[in-house]
Amino acid sequence: MPVYFILALAVVFETIGTTALKASEQFSRLGPSVIVVLAYGVSFYLLSITLKTIPVGVVYALWSGLGIISIATIGWLVFGQTLDLAAIVGMAMIIGGIAVIHLFSTTSPH
Repeated sequence: MPVYFILALAVVFETIGTTALKASEQFSRLGPSVIVVLAYGVSFYLLSITLKTIPVGVVYALWSGLGIISIATIGWLVFGQTLDLAAIVGMAMIIGGIAVIHLFSTTSPH
C-alpha cells in the first residue's frame, strides 16, 4: 500500500477521533468516547507505518496540517462553527506548506 495512502488514512481516523471528541461532551457520552480512543489508536498505528519511509518531521507536518484543515471544515459544516479571515488565511498557509513539502522536499518519497 502506498505510504501517502496510509498517511491519508491516518488523517481520516484522526479527524474521526477529533470529531467524536467534540461529540463526546468531555467524555460524558460513552459511544463517542469509545470512537475517540479507537480512532486515535488506528491513526497512531498508521502513522507508525509511515515512519518507516518518511521522516518523522515531515509525517507530523502533513498529518497535523491536513488534520487541521479537515477538522476545521467539519467544524464549519457539522457544528456550525465559523472561521474569521485570519483563520482562513492561516489554513491557506498550511495548505501552501503541505504543497511545498510534497512538491519540493527531497526528504520524503513522491
